[in-house]
Amino acid sequence: MRAWLVRGGVMAVVQAVAETVRADYGVAHPTSRTLFEAVTLGVLVGVAAVWGAVDKWRGVEDAGRTWLIASLIAGWGAAILGVVGKSIFVDQTGVADLGSALTGGAAFTALLVLIPAAIGLGAGTWIRATKADDEEDATEADRPGRGRVRRRPTAAE
Repeated sequence: MRAWLVRGGVMAVVQAVAETVRADYGVAHPTSRTLFEAVTLGVLVGVAAVWGAVDKWRGVEDAGRTWLIASLIAGWGAAILGVVGKSIFVDQTGVADLGSALTGGAAFTALLVLIPAAIGLGAGTWIRATKADDEEDATEADRPGRGRVRRRPTAAE
């Protein structure tokens, strides 16, 4: 299965479940929902950022494009699943809400996945480079008669 489909599908389900739970909590506790919404948003951002970092750290091929397509899939998927989830579990949301969910809601969700994933990809690149430097230092230190000589990267690297 394509990597972008898995990432987009999982992020759509996570976002839709979070949106449904957030809406249900907002109905039950209208005065104390701010902290709950912030925690929910933080969890969603964290999932995308950590997954993006792990992808880059593991060396997944073409991770940037994968996350771009996955964010679009997650946006539209979360919009549809969120409307369905709210209509079943919260407040009988109807088809009339689907239009705004597929435009503004989907765009927000796509950015909510894409931006943290891009930050995670940058962090994964940094982690991978740091690990490579540590391994290179350990290899050079094991050689007898040689000090810690740093090699400058060439233009091709």
